[in-house]
Amino acid sequence: MNRRNFLGAALATLVPGTAAAAARQKAMTLELGDRLWMVTGLGGNVVVFDSPEGVLLVDGGGDGQAGELLKVVRTLTGKREVHTLFNTHWHREQTGANTTLGPAGTRIIAHENTRLWLGTDIDSKWEQRVYKRLEVKARPNETFYTNGSLAFGGEAIEYGYLPQAHTDGDIYAHFRNANLLVAGDVVRLDSYPVIDYSTNGWITGMINGLQVLSSHGDEATRVVPGIGEVVTRGQLKEQSDMLVTVRERLAKMIAQGRSLEEVAATRPTEEFDARWGDPSLFLAQAWAGMVRRPQELGQAVVGTGTGAPQAPYNPPQERGGDQ
Repeated sequence: MNRRNFLGAALATLVPGTAAAAARQKAMTLELGDRLWMVTGLGGNVVVFDSPEGVLLVDGGGDGQAGELLKVVRTLTGKREVHTLFNTHWHREQTGANTTLGPAGTRIIAHENTRLWLGTDIDSKWEQRVYKRLEVKARPNETFYTNGSLAFGGEAIEYGYLPQAHTDGDIYAHFRNANLLVAGDVVRLDSYPVIDYSTNGWITGMINGLQVLSSHGDEATRVVPGIGEVVTRGQLKEQSDMLVTVRERLAKMIAQGRSLEEVAATRPTEEFDARWGDPSLFLAQAWAGMVRRPQELGQAVVGTGTGAPQAPYNPPQERGGDQ
């Protein structure tokens, strides 16, 4: 099997998260605390916070789901407008409400790389598709590079960057009073995680991101992933341990010059598959991200990568003509 066919077979496993899959689901809500809910079934998980200052969302569901999501928000809060929206990264399962809320005047907060990705056409090689850029008003209108904080409606929200993890624009939002950590797609415990190498995600960044998330809150902190059920902070170690083991195995084989097909043939995830599912896409993405960073493979073999400098990459570019 050549690399193109192998990647094609891997892609066939990626059904969750598509707009078509979201359309077949129904919205469900889970109360997370006083004036705080999680909405599922409309793309990625959406966290809704209601306050006297207005409604705040972390992520905005999938493409084509904004109308249904805002109906749910009105039912929960009694409000028609959304004051603030966080985009945890650029993927369309999380940014579906941008095209509705941005032109309506909602403040949209994201990492600067997320704004840049949403302002260009993205060639997602692993999905074999191109995502068209969003109109200017649908892109984040407040961005940051490292971290920030927001006092909103009686809640203290800290947010920060998780470099080159699931993408190169991932962020978290920590509701300190509610002891709730919204982690986006860096956290995935219901299947192998997606590592979007097309927009500079890679396995060491995922590991480092999980370590950053584990440094926030305490043992009682609840964590909302991009997809799936709410988990505890302690459960992040299970994902991190799996990623560290797989990375070390792949790094050694890549250093030996082995191809993706040769790596997959060794079944490097065999003891994890019963827990995490089909590894085909995960291996293809992890391999693709690692071969782009040969200068860091030695560190991946001997250490955890914590604190290691991130490898050079091709950042998203500002598009002219529509600024």
